[in-house]
Amino acid sequence: MKQAFYNLEIDTNGPKLYDFTKHTISWVKKNGFKTGILNLSIQHTSASLIIQENADPDVQTDIINYFNKLVPMNESLYIHTTEGKDDMPAHIKSSLTNNQITLSIKDGIPLFGTWQGLYLFEHRIKPHSRKIVHHYLGT
Repeated sequence: MKQAFYNLEIDTNGPKLYDFTKHTISWVKKNGFKTGILNLSIQHTSASLIIQENADPDVQTDIINYFNKLVPMNESLYIHTTEGKDDMPAHIKSSLTNNQITLSIKDGIPLFGTWQGLYLFEHRIKPHSRKIVHHYLGT
């Protein structure tokens, strides 16, 4: 049984979906992991993780537009506005999505659907450096 950790840092520049699928696949292959579970966890409360379609970029645009309508950046709607108009909306968007994703690894390959990719979903306007912890358990 193996256990391994990896911290992936991604620099963001505003609300967007940042694809990190290739980084994760590369780390799994580089370490020779065969069969197990990979847990991904983002260590922030104003960004999140999602698995989403990676074939048509319009999907990403529509997701961002939808969340902006669902949780508008309007300071008059929120009590917590310490860091600006995107502060509380970022926390709400994060709570509506995922802070962790678990993937199965089989024959050294993370199991995704045909058009699926791993994304960091940035909810803040200003640039940030985000950390995604990869924790592998298996053979």
